[in-house]
Amino acid sequence: MFKRIMLFIVTNLAIIFVLGIVLSLLGVGRILDQQGVGLDLGNLMVFAAVFGFGGSLISLAISKWTAKRLTGARVITSPSSEVEAWLVQTVERQARNAGIGMPEVAIYDAPDVNAFATGMRRNSALVAVSTGLLRAMNRDEAEGVLAHEVSHVANGDMVTLALIQGVVNTFVIVASRVVGHLVDRVVFRTERGHGPAFFITSMVAQMVFGILASIIVFWFSRQREFRADAGSASLEGRDKMVAALEKLRLTAGQPHLPDQMAAFGISGTAGGGLKRLFMTHPPLEERIAALKGGR
Repeated sequence: MFKRIMLFIVTNLAIIFVLGIVLSLLGVGRILDQQGVGLDLGNLMVFAAVFGFGGSLISLAISKWTAKRLTGARVITSPSSEVEAWLVQTVERQARNAGIGMPEVAIYDAPDVNAFATGMRRNSALVAVSTGLLRAMNRDEAEGVLAHEVSHVANGDMVTLALIQGVVNTFVIVASRVVGHLVDRVVFRTERGHGPAFFITSMVAQMVFGILASIIVFWFSRQREFRADAGSASLEGRDKMVAALEKLRLTAGQPHLPDQMAAFGISGTAGGGLKRLFMTHPPLEERIAALKGGR
């Protein structure tokens, strides 16, 4: 959880750093200066949106390349075994039934029972499974997992998550600077430009708002897992997805995907209390209960 929160904060801090450099080079840093009684919020919002959404959309655009690089996933271009042929045929069938273009199908070498889907467009996505999943699951269970990932693609979850992240980034950029500006002007009585209080306060506010805003992103991530489970049940039948989740519960505690890709896997880490707020996936027990209850 801590690593995931810090990754979120560091990403936003990097965006702010780049924003500051560009504004300085363009000579528009004065939009943060006092004008009358406050900030030029219109200009600030525009620049915050450009950089807030820019980072998210760039990450989305290169998501397939990044996923392949981080996991070492090998795309199946010409099946070399019966298992690979079955994987491609299954994803092709599910994609056709879900009304999307055929995704790239890949296998990556990892002991954990996991899979993920990513990509900028519904008709040009990537679905990958681990070697651990192929060893641990039977065909019915694996079909449930593949249908779950295809449902993520069909639902446009990757794009929606990127847009939500963009909104969150924009909010954090604007809110942290507004707080820094007010503290600098009201508390420290800086009259021209910005003093050290602005930069220090903005950085602290950036961390606080980053943690609070990440709760929203993680909440959405959990909701989309329920939707993808339901999509899998629609494509392959409820029993296959329930069986897959039951198998995942038996393998709980194994290593998972890199933190940068945690939200895209079939299963996340368990937790309760405050830790639950920062989980990318709902507990497996809740997902199973939701499927059995017809959610």
